[in-house]
Amino acid sequence: MTVPVRWTVQDRSGSSIYLTQERWEHIIESINHPEMEDYEEEELKETVKPGSRRQDTLNPQKFRYSKNFDHLPASNTHIVAIVLFGLQESETGTIVSNNFLVTAYQKEIG
Repeated sequence: MTVPVRWTVQDRSGSSIYLTQERWEHIIESINHPEMEDYEEEELKETVKPGSRRQDTLNPQKFRYSKNFDHLPASNTHIVAIVLFGLQESETGTIVSNNFLVTAYQKEIG
């Protein structure tokens, strides 16, 4: 079964990262981060593409991307995207990267 992918971008290190429909619906749920709904196409992609990236100290497969935006609501200054890096076997049996966006939110930083 193929999971519907909304988009794929490359980060500044050349890694392909994708966002699935399921993850996007999770992000914008009213109990999660509905404020992200209007920020997917430009800001979220721009957070992952050239944004700064930090590896999680406890989970080396988890990376936190962040980027400053001047026009976010409330006192938020950044969009933060959490990406899990991994590997999987393709249909042809080769090992390929499987890097996907898990969640995203707005935050005041600095």
